[in-house]
Amino acid sequence: MESKLSKKEVPVLKNRLEELRKQRGIRQEELAEALEVSRQTIGSLENGRYNPSILLAFKISRYFGLPIEEIFLYEE
Repeated sequence: MESKLSKKEVPVLKNRLEELRKQRGIRQEELAEALEVSRQTIGSLENGRYNPSILLAFKISRYFGLPIEEIFLYEE
């Protein structure tokens, strides 16, 4: 059985983390401390170089008080 995703179609996970953080006037360092990750992790998330674990995605969701789907945008 062939996969529904062809080799050319790579799913992309985008996020609104930087937008949400800036709207609330939060520095990367502050968010990193609250989520118990490094500032570099926040930067990598915001730049799309890193996808969070499901546990980190839930922590981010709870921190901002938004559903995961409103922060992380899955695109095929």
